[in-house]
Amino acid sequence: MHKTYKVIRLAGTSSVSYEDAINNAISDAGESVRGLNWFQVAEQRGRVDESGKIGESQVVVDIQFKIEA
Repeated sequence: MHKTYKVIRLAGTSSVSYEDAINNAISDAGESVRGLNWFQVAEQRGRVDESGKIGESQVVVDIQFKIEA
């Protein structure tokens, strides 16, 4: 038996942290996609607010899920 996977690319955001942005992307994807099983962070970036602090973190993640046969 072989397994085939599809990879989708998503951008998650958070005003808390990069880890929270990853969790947000995976959680939101899990609401409409079944069989999520791997992720890889492809990019990280952040927005600096007016006070010079991190205002928002953003990650681009590749998320993998198994194709149902």
